[in-house]
Amino acid sequence: MNPQLHDFLIHWGVMSLSLWVASGVFNGLEFENKASLLISALMLGFANALLRPILIVLTLPLTFLTLGFFLLVINALMILLVAKIVKGFKVSSFWTAFFAAIFIAAFSFFIELMLPGSGTPILIPSGSTIST
Repeated sequence: MNPQLHDFLIHWGVMSLSLWVASGVFNGLEFENKASLLISALMLGFANALLRPILIVLTLPLTFLTLGFFLLVINALMILLVAKIVKGFKVSSFWTAFFAAIFIAAFSFFIELMLPGSGTPILIPSGSTIST
């Protein structure tokens, strides 16, 4: 299998899992069915890859002024945008999207750390490192 396709499918799966777990944690985040969950994960990945960098550049002064915390608002806006686009994905409020975005980012980070071949160094007792 093509390594780029493999990485894409892994990231899509991690995003889908993160959204599914977040929908269990946050009452205001709902999916009607599995298809809406998978499409939402795909669309959120595209929104984060295409729109998020543009928004970051456009709001750079505000991001500097808030010491980077405005990036959390941009993440919440990406979730709200995907909820508007994808039928079957509902977010009750901005604050639900805000805290869900924080949860999804942290959850995805830790899941991807545990995946084999993530390239993260593992400390062993002798103090040297091994890259996986």
